[in-house]
Amino acid sequence: MRQVAMPAAARTLSTLSRIGYEDAFLLETGQARDRTAEQWARAILEDAPIALRSALPWGWFALGLQHGSTRSDRFVLGWEVRRSTPDFVLLAASSRLGLPAELLFERRQHTLLFATFVQQENPMARAMWAGIAPPHRQVVRYLLEQAAARRETHDLDPRGSRTRLEGQKFSS
Repeated sequence: MRQVAMPAAARTLSTLSRIGYEDAFLLETGQARDRTAEQWARAILEDAPIALRSALPWGWFALGLQHGSTRSDRFVLGWEVRRSTPDFVLLAASSRLGLPAELLFERRQHTLLFATFVQQENPMARAMWAGIAPPHRQVVRYLLEQAAARRETHDLDPRGSRTRLEGQKFSS
């Protein structure tokens, strides 16, 4: 897993009117194409260790992000599925504080790209994100490392998420 420069093609998938912050990480997966991008997103976010999976929505709420149900297929851990194809999924959240954000998961042959886009609509939002960006990158790295470790130990259902079975959500 490594942080990389944002690929121009990935940036074009964002629907934000202005991107004030972006980052991109590549996860070496061996074979990324054995699941859809949305299945990867669910495996990374919804199968994160329970303490982190429980804390993330509270952190997003503190940033003013408005999330939906964690029990609906239209959302991935509260992030709205804005666009989804087998090769990429774009998750989105609006913001009460001027920090609308998007998460992009894009599968490639042997890697998975995880990108974050944040629009900073006012000076307060810019200042807030300046303090949040370093821990955000640490959390993304941790999420990807944990997903890779679960994958290696075969703790993930090949369809994408151990928390989903035939469309039903179960707690772990």
